[in-house]
Amino acid sequence: MTNTSAPFDKLSIFYPMWNEEEYVERALRAGRRACAILIEAGDIADYELIIVDDASTDGTAEIADRIAAEDPHVRVVHHAKNRKLGGAIKTGFAAATGDLILYTDADLPFDMAELPRAVRLMIDYDADIISAYRFDRTGEGYLRTIYTFWYNLLIRRLFGVKARDINFAFKLCRARVFEHVELKSEGSFIDAELVIRATRLGYEMLQFGVDYFPRTRGESTLSSPGIILTILREMRQLRGDLDGITPIVDRS
Repeated sequence: MTNTSAPFDKLSIFYPMWNEEEYVERALRAGRRACAILIEAGDIADYELIIVDDASTDGTAEIADRIAAEDPHVRVVHHAKNRKLGGAIKTGFAAATGDLILYTDADLPFDMAELPRAVRLMIDYDADIISAYRFDRTGEGYLRTIYTFWYNLLIRRLFGVKARDINFAFKLCRARVFEHVELKSEGSFIDAELVIRATRLGYEMLQFGVDYFPRTRGESTLSSPGIILTILREMRQLRGDLDGITPIVDRS
């Protein structure tokens, strides 16, 4: 039975996936478990789990389609060609039908048991975005830890956003944010673009810390030279887009 008195009608969780066949079932299982807790607590009335298959070349698409055929809570969106992280995230936000949306990675970089806590913080503090940061990032390797530190510092200096871990894949957003925020980045800068555009418009972001669990299968490429160059190019484009933008959300 649907809980019509829940603060949120539906939670949409989406996972951008490219060649993640080893993670598909585990990611969905963790999502179901967290959503069941939220429904039992009365915080959400319903949920959906969305896989954005970014033109995978392994068995990701087949596994996802099979699960979706068996579970009405699961949907799959396929890209005909690979659109990288930014394109997959834009597709996920566009496909979501809930009034509450969580974006995260298929490799589950945090314990999904943190999600009910994040929803409760959003309700109690009337936040628009809950963004998690990692207590300890050394598990991803020292080189990438250094890169992440300088990247966060650069975002704070250039855009005035007080984000501790802006690229971490835990962004819980009210759907109303996207009535005014249009994301343009195709690369990994999209996490920062979301936070920068939303806070510039006056939406409230709350941050909280979580334990970090690095990828155990496959390899991340988010700190490769090509991706870094794309981030710098999209960062420059966003600075031009922000000229003249003023808050539309009155929090007084």
